[in-house]
Formats: sequence, C-alpha cells, structure tokens
Amino acid sequence: MNTYSCETHINHALDVFVAEQGKFPIMEVASKEEKLSTKCTYCEELAMYVVANE
Repeated sequence: MNTYSCETHINHALDVFVAEQGKFPIMEVASKEEKLSTKCTYCEELAMYVVANE
C-alpha cells in the first residue's frame, strides 16, 4: 500500500494507514520525480511524502 501525501494531509495519511493496516508505516520524502508529477491522495497539491508498508 502506497499513499502519497502533501504537507497538509500527512497526519491523516498516517492515521488512515494505521487504521487500515494495523501497523506503523514507513514514511519517506517523495523522490524528486514523484514530487514533480504525483498529486496528494487527498487533494490536488503535489505529493511531498510517501506512506508505505515496505
């Protein structure tokens, strides 16, 4: 499971991940390429973070 998040929605993304997966996620800063082309899962802003299980 990968969720992309902007600065505003990172806490929500972490909460949703824990609620759905039942474990703590890995949170990483999005790569330069991802920052240029990937939007937040929750809004239209560019993604700053990737929340993932691996």
